Amino acid sequence: MDDSAVVRQVLTGLFNDTPGFSVLAAVSDPVFAEQRMQQSWPDVIVLDVEMPRMDGITFLKQLMAKRPVPVVICSSLTESGSATAMEAMAAGAVSIVTKPKLGLKKFLEDDSGDILQAVRGAAQARLSNIMPVPERLPVVPQATGAMVTTTDRVVVIGTSTGGTQALERIFRVLPATAPGIAVVQHMPERFTAQFAERLDKLCAMRVKEAEDGDRILPGQVLIAPGGRHLRMLRSGAQYRVEVFDGPLVSRHRPSVDVLFRSAARWAGRNATGILLTGMGDDGARGLKEMRDAGARTLVQDEASSVVFGMPKEALAMGASDRAIPLDAVPAEIMRVLV
Repeated sequence: MDDSAVVRQVLTGLFNDTPGFSVLAAVSDPVFAEQRMQQSWPDVIVLDVEMPRMDGITFLKQLMAKRPVPVVICSSLTESGSATAMEAMAAGAVSIVTKPKLGLKKFLEDDSGDILQAVRGAAQARLSNIMPVPERLPVVPQATGAMVTTTDRVVVIGTSTGGTQALERIFRVLPATAPGIAVVQHMPERFTAQFAERLDKLCAMRVKEAEDGDRILPGQVLIAPGGRHLRMLRSGAQYRVEVFDGPLVSRHRPSVDVLFRSAARWAGRNATGILLTGMGDDGARGLKEMRDAGARTLVQDEASSVVFGMPKEALAMGASDRAIPLDAVPAEIMRVLV
């Protein structure tokens, strides 16, 4: 669904030429889409935001209220990590693919793997687990005694498809006394800053996009910038993060494996690793290295995952023997301080 004829033509050709995909319709706006969807119902919708007669966000909200379908947002309006992109994720979009305003056809052809992966992940999504996060959630009790002032204990989290809603649900119930947390969420470049700003307004903990040299501190969450790797280092009694460029690792940048392997090396038994919902296997090997180094390791269970790919791979590798519901994660994080 896109008002650009070029986008419709290129994506239709891409999907129809890929085994396992079939395009039911390629239309210019939601009004035409609704007419076609009455004839045949799609498994996934690839949705632009700026379209005539009805914008994509309005359509998405109506769709999720009536008959939910996995939606992948593909729009240039999300390129700068705008509020529009965050609104789409809050409304229930599974993932976002950004497209440039210039060189569009070349981008769609060169980055076809990212688009295909996003749609595959959406097709596997459990829609009941990507509904908007409730406005009110029970807050996990604060740690007893004085607030922890050292960084002896750290938590590292990795996630992909469905992770934005999962992270919001976790962080919104954690108190300001929670241990320091570093996160890799597979997300487009220039989108993570807006995501961190949104969480920071909703949470008692401070949430920010990680910058090179930031300390991992109690009461703070550092989120890996889109398009760059994040790893932790130890300097004396302090843990800091390094943000750096580099090749794809486990087909991703940032990669969960990069963060988890650094936690295994520099924190060992002082770290807790948590692998949440996501497609693929990024993070599974790193979590295994953490467990081998003495760290506590957990994965999200299948029933609460949007896509039980990354956690499933970790369990199969013996990276963890504990699969827990999403709503049990905050309490497990607070156990780090006990």
